[in-house]
Amino acid sequence: MDSAKHEIAYEFLPYLQVYKDGHVERLLGTDSVPASTDPLTGICSKNLTMIPETDVSARLYLPNLTTTNKDGVTTDQKLPVLLYFHGGGFLVSSSSSPSYHNYLNKLVAEAQIVAVSVDYRRPPEHHLPAAYEDSWATLRWVASHRNRDGSEDWLNDHADFDRVLVGGETSGGNIAHNLAMMAGGGRSGLEVEILGLALVHPSFWGSDHVRSEGLNMDRKAEMDRFWQMVFPSSLENNDPRVNPVAEGAPSLAGLGCRKVLVLLAEEDLTRDRGWVYYEALGRSRWTGAIEIHETEGEGHAFHI
Repeated sequence: MDSAKHEIAYEFLPYLQVYKDGHVERLLGTDSVPASTDPLTGICSKNLTMIPETDVSARLYLPNLTTTNKDGVTTDQKLPVLLYFHGGGFLVSSSSSPSYHNYLNKLVAEAQIVAVSVDYRRPPEHHLPAAYEDSWATLRWVASHRNRDGSEDWLNDHADFDRVLVGGETSGGNIAHNLAMMAGGGRSGLEVEILGLALVHPSFWGSDHVRSEGLNMDRKAEMDRFWQMVFPSSLENNDPRVNPVAEGAPSLAGLGCRKVLVLLAEEDLTRDRGWVYYEALGRSRWTGAIEIHETEGEGHAFHI
């Protein structure tokens, strides 16, 4: 028998274990639900693969768009399109996880948007920056529908490309920020602009602790280890994609969107980094509108 199949090379509990033969066993976020028509909201969803070369896929969500105008004529609405990145510490969960699927059904129904929930590549099989590369490839795929001749009819027929939004939860918030940075500066070659960026409990870090992080250095050390596992090429966790306010990081004035919403939770370890990000963006020469909201008495991703 090959003992390597049973010997653990390393683990990061409670998320996963990696065996010496390279097999990865995820211990959380493995449940899934199929795409469907949600009986509570009427939202339709389906799965597709956008980037076959890297097997990057997504779950698309579409509300009931058929309406009748004052003359009794049936019309099809054009709605904002949200490019969404799920959380899970980069390591676990997917667009088909029950928590994220149910959340997107409710969000799409309430906001009346078309959503593209991305399954980006995950560490340790694919360390960062793979997820950032996947986010960029997916945004370019969405933009390819701007002239109504792309490969996905839901976007051709129903997406308003003057209202493209990017957002994500926790690690997905980190990805969303980095995507907006890649889209900035007028050098991206994209045919669409990002109207709004929503960062929900975004995951940022750095070598030096900020504010209340210094009150729990054991937790700080655990987070240092986490980031070194998911992004081993990040020097001391100060790559600007991990720490947007690190010394020498590109200015946040280059953020490629017009509006930013930052949502934080009072009992969340990432809270202080979110405030630092908000304050740094406000001090930069970025000319967009920024809003922040902190929920009292709640922890990381409580709403999920």
